[in-house]
Parts: sequence; C-alpha cells; structure tokens
Amino acid sequence: MKQRVWLLDSSIYIFRAWFSMPDQWHTADGMSLNAVYGYASFLCDFVKRTRQSPWLAAAFDESLGSCFRNELYPGYKASRTLPDEALAFQLRACRTLTDLCGIPSYGGERYEADDYLATLARLARTKKLSTTVVTRDKDLGQLLVENSDQWWDFASDQTLDRAAFQARFGVPPDQFADYLGLVGDSVDDIPGVPGVGAKTAAAVISSLGGLDDIERNIDSVAALPLRGASRIKDRLQEHWPQALLSRELARLQSEIPGLENLPEFHLTAESTERVANYLDSLGIGGPLVKRWQALGAEV
Repeated sequence: MKQRVWLLDSSIYIFRAWFSMPDQWHTADGMSLNAVYGYASFLCDFVKRTRQSPWLAAAFDESLGSCFRNELYPGYKASRTLPDEALAFQLRACRTLTDLCGIPSYGGERYEADDYLATLARLARTKKLSTTVVTRDKDLGQLLVENSDQWWDFASDQTLDRAAFQARFGVPPDQFADYLGLVGDSVDDIPGVPGVGAKTAAAVISSLGGLDDIERNIDSVAALPLRGASRIKDRLQEHWPQALLSRELARLQSEIPGLENLPEFHLTAESTERVANYLDSLGIGGPLVKRWQALGAEV
C-alpha cells in the first residue's frame, strides 16, 4: 500500500467555524475567537487521526484581490470583500497555531491555497505517494490524479475517489477545469458560457472531450442528443473566448516558484504544548486546551 500525504485546505475550515460557532470566546481586549476555537478543535481531531503519516501540510488563502488570476480577469472573486480586522485577527491566529503545531503551512499574495496544495500534490507524486486533500471545495477534486487519491471533507467525513467524483459531477477530475470553463462558478465569479448548465456541460464533455476537443469539433455539438443542441453550439461559438478564460481561471497552478520540496511533519509533545499555551494566552482554556495536552501525551 502506498504511503499517503495529507494536504489540508485550512481556510475553508476556518470560515466554517467563523460562520457556525457561537461568539462566546474572546480575548482580554474583546476580540472574538469563535473561528479560532472551532478551527483549533477541528485541527486537534484531524491531527489525532492522521499523525502517523510523516507527510502533512496546510495551505491558507491570503491572495484575495492580488492573485495572478486577477491579472487575467479583474472580476475574479470580485463579489468577495476583504476580511475586517476582527476576522483578519482570527485568520492570523489560526495560521499561528498551525505553525506552532509544527505543520508546514503555505500562503501568499500571488497564489491561492488551492495552488499550493496542487503543487504539493505534484511533489507527492514524484515520491510515489497517494494524496488525500482535506477540504469542502469541489475545485480541489482536480488533485485526484491516481486511483488511490482521495478528496475528504473531514467535517462530514465524506470521501470521494476519482470514480465517485466523476459520478457526482459527470466528468473525471482531469476535465473538471474544462467543465467549469463551460458552467462557470458563481462563488468565484468565473463567468463560463451563459445558458450552459451542469448537465449540458457534462454531456458535451463526455461526448466530445475537453475544450480543445470541443473547439476542433464544434459543429458536432449541434448533432448531440441534447435539447436545443443547435442553440448550445451557437452559445459556445459566441462565448468561446470566455470559456477558455474561465477554464484558465479554474485550472490549478501546480508549479509555484520556490516550492520544490515536500516537507515532512512529525507531531511532538512540545508542539502540542505550544498550541495549548497559545490558546491559553488568547483566553481559550478549559476542555480544548486539555484535549491538546492529552494529544501530546499520546505521542
């Protein structure tokens, strides 16, 4: 059995905690800590389940508005607003406690967390490692390259492999960027092709292949057994540059400059104690700190 690398999409679980946890934990000067509490609780459970592997890394989204994708398309994620100081404080605190735990973590102004995870997954393949990406984000299904790779939402304990991902979306992971090129993504403000929905996009790709194949055989679209096939062909031709741009926005960058080695992770009693002390310094004590201390005692 292949060894496995665990790649954590940290930001998505921080925001999950931010929106779902009650606002009942605060610093001495009144800053909210609900996201920190929820993320620290999640991280403790996650590390406990995966600590036997020497391969674990995390990535954080820190590029809203400054990502290279905004140079390609200024409207990319334009509907999102930058975190206010209260949320920015908690985002920084969550990255700090991840670092204190000893988990190699990545983030920056030019590349998104997905790109760091894609680069780490590529490096894992050079070591013949299977990849589990821990996320709730469908875009990271693109990392399912080998049959042993997994997409795992820790919160719901739902796991997808390549076959299950294709069953859900109608296209294999390696064609998911092409799929998003057609349907777009309102969450990320990726336009896609107007009037082309999920079922139509999956059917066209299943019949003709990715966007490059569709472009070479565009007249064949009108002959597909789809309702309004001729209109679909016309829409594709009219909005083809937009489809190609949307695919480029959706495609993950797997060669971030300077990220050339897959880091190792080893949980220690010292690192769990650092996390416990940091939480206590913020004003979070009680059961959560004791859980981190108990985790350290198991190492």
